[in-house]
Amino acid sequence: MAASIGEQLRLAREERGIGLREICDQTRISVHYLEAIEANDYKRLPGGVFNRSFIKAYAKCVGYDEREAIEGYTRYLREHGESTDDINTTPLHSKVYTDTPATRSPVLTVMLAILILAILTAAALAALHWFQRRAELTPARDQEKTYVSMYNDLTPVTSDLSHCC
Repeated sequence: MAASIGEQLRLAREERGIGLREICDQTRISVHYLEAIEANDYKRLPGGVFNRSFIKAYAKCVGYDEREAIEGYTRYLREHGESTDDINTTPLHSKVYTDTPATRSPVLTVMLAILILAILTAAALAALHWFQRRAELTPARDQEKTYVSMYNDLTPVTSDLSHCC
């Protein structure tokens, strides 16, 4: 029996005298994952497209034919009864859109939308009116403070004049 793809990649790496750490630095694949590839322990890998990408990058780094490495990986999975599909081929059914007819009339939907917009418009106008009224009352309060401060300024002057005479 031919050596598995993990063994073949390990042998290619050892022939070139490359350490796992060096491959890790060049490919940015964790040493943990590289060891899993060499041991043919693909369950320790993230799965799906990542497995193929890791094997392809590893093969390229050690000078092994990338296409042959991917074919060896696929063959190994088939021989061991593991799934080779990276993409889920079962159709997903949307949870939002259904084939059942709408239970609400479109006229009712439009009426509700108009009602909501009317309520929001009324609230915005009420807030605008409140802020304008508040702005009108604020200067009157400032004028009252001015009169009081003017009165307070005059009082000491008047009392000073009474002491002079």
